[in-house]
Amino acid sequence: MKFEGRSLGRFRTWQLTVQGLVCGITLAWGWGRMTSAASAAERITLRLGPFEQQVAVSDLEQFAKTGEVPRSLRFYAPILSTQVREFLNRQLQVDPNVADKVVAQVLRSPTGKTVIDSVSAALPNTTVDQLQATVSLAARQFNGLSAINLLRAYPEENITVDASAVVSLALQFNPTYWQSQALSPLLERELAPVTSSAQVLPKFDPARRGMQVVQQQTLFLTDYQRFRTIPVDLYTSTNPQGPLVVISHGFGSDRKFFASTAEHIASYGFTVAALEHPGSSIKRLGSVAAANDPNEIIPAQEFINRPQDITFVLNRLTRYNQQPGALRGKLNTQQVTVIGHSLGGYTALALAGGEVDLDAVRQSCRGISALGQAPADWLQCAAADLPERRLNLRDRRVAQVVALNPLVGNLFGKTGLMQVTTPVLMLAGTEDAVTPILNHQLRPFNQLQGQKYLITAIGGTHLSIGDLGNLGRAASVRTLVKERWGDETLPLRRLASGAMVAFIKQLTPEAQVYAPFLTPAYAQSLSTAQLPLRLNTKLPSTLDPWVGAKKNRLLMAVRRVLRGENIVATGWWLLARS
Repeated sequence: MKFEGRSLGRFRTWQLTVQGLVCGITLAWGWGRMTSAASAAERITLRLGPFEQQVAVSDLEQFAKTGEVPRSLRFYAPILSTQVREFLNRQLQVDPNVADKVVAQVLRSPTGKTVIDSVSAALPNTTVDQLQATVSLAARQFNGLSAINLLRAYPEENITVDASAVVSLALQFNPTYWQSQALSPLLERELAPVTSSAQVLPKFDPARRGMQVVQQQTLFLTDYQRFRTIPVDLYTSTNPQGPLVVISHGFGSDRKFFASTAEHIASYGFTVAALEHPGSSIKRLGSVAAANDPNEIIPAQEFINRPQDITFVLNRLTRYNQQPGALRGKLNTQQVTVIGHSLGGYTALALAGGEVDLDAVRQSCRGISALGQAPADWLQCAAADLPERRLNLRDRRVAQVVALNPLVGNLFGKTGLMQVTTPVLMLAGTEDAVTPILNHQLRPFNQLQGQKYLITAIGGTHLSIGDLGNLGRAASVRTLVKERWGDETLPLRRLASGAMVAFIKQLTPEAQVYAPFLTPAYAQSLSTAQLPLRLNTKLPSTLDPWVGAKKNRLLMAVRRVLRGENIVATGWWLLARS
């Protein structure tokens, strides 16, 4: 996305801008203190790159009251949904005296500073004092705080809003993301290797490019039964051995996103096929307008088509492997490692035997809206329109899976991944706002029954694993959520490259030679203070309250806070985080 690849990139930007605007302004109530304001806002200037457009606050207020879209807002009619109207009118009952005490603590906490910085980026011409004055005046003059009341109380005639920053703010203020934030220091400590278990690593490093020469060619394979043409970039080495490696990109990405990874793996004597899913690529996403339904962003059938794309490619490559030609004998399609990023991670796990639980998806998505959800939590709801109750998309040729920041959520329910007994190497980042670590990696990892490895990047984001130079079209549009990539993520990309080669080598006679690079010691050798790295084969029992079935009081408080239900819960949660 960015989201995946931009995976989830250009992901309903204007809808999230409007929803994020009111979300961001409402969130700003937490920084109020008693001051005075001379005037109220009359206009909102939406800024998106070089473009600006003004919206009258009175028109937004009219929509909130009546549900009718004024002429000046007709451009936004498709995204001014019932949920947006409800949000504009939602009231938070606040005692200003109590709020002042909570705010005093919040402003001294690291969390408070982070949120203030985010809101300041979204409202570039607004000072913290103005935000405080807004909340103070709204709390005094109106019966409760709402987005409209806060707009009325804003102490300037015009509010300038940076749309991209607002979308980022709205996307990051969701329960699963903040659960991950709360987990980050615990993971750094609990997943650290035991000092006494340190081991000496071999002198060679599989993070360095291998010795074999790599050639690349592109195939266009047409599945006439499904009316899909699937581009495949094939990377072959001079003397290929071992399993065939297949790479599945994330939503809104393409087959080039992991081009450098494909070349690196091929340089160790493997054949790599990086395919492009036509129903969820960056090309397809570019033709999608704003939508209120995730099914308008990604067709429900795509959750079936993606695994079937890989099965079809394997069938076709089997023919090439047997027929006379340059590829004969170079394609071991009977023993396959699938590498998937984000939605590609789902694809890989489904092929490995994960049973898709559509009843669980439908239950979790009942009444859900994009506002207040992580992008992946909303996107998975597109699968709810499939008629089946459960899906088994397993391809028994898949012998291993690498799931990088996989999009899992509720797609496999509570037990679907217990069917996966093939080895799995999973990557997770604690700062991933698209597929937050708790629901999309840690809990799924705990379900897996076979040999498994978990790489955890403390501070890693959704695109940290990617190569900026291979983002293609996605690189031309900055991602809408916080991302760490480039040089600062080099240690993570080195760890992932080395561990992936070592993982794939476990299907070859060189398994024991490469086994040391699937240990905590290897991750520790590349870990930095700025980006701590961990590699584990199981989760410690201290994480049971988080990854188990029970939800502790802190998680429930987080959900209430982010739904705006309980100001007392807000205060206690923020104080606990300070």
